[in-house]
Amino acid sequence: MSAVVAAAVAAVGTRFRLHGRGADGLDCVGLVALALRGGGYLGEVPSGYALRGGDWGLLDRVLVRVADAEAGDVLLMAAGPGQVHLGIRTAVGFVHADAGLRRVVERPGMPPWPLIGVWRMEG
Repeated sequence: MSAVVAAAVAAVGTRFRLHGRGADGLDCVGLVALALRGGGYLGEVPSGYALRGGDWGLLDRVLVRVADAEAGDVLLMAAGPGQVHLGIRTAVGFVHADAGLRRVVERPGMPPWPLIGVWRMEG
């Protein structure tokens, strides 16, 4: 299991908190930042973003866009009109901060939302 996946799976059960970045709660951006830090990423993490829209070009600046998702990859999904969502691919599914369930969960299979893109850490 990669360090990115291990960090994401370790966060399962953490409560959901918009703009959350730690043990007191995580949102999807916070979860991905935590997972990538587990894999050695030390760069910037967005904050102060709205629930809809936003500039996801940061992913292209810090990660490598790939065609097919593998365990440890960052998934960008279209969760609703103008609303995107992030998750981490695992060997059996994906980990994401589920606002409806109010916690970080791992779901089996691929996400139920359209996949916008997939990014991977270099190295």
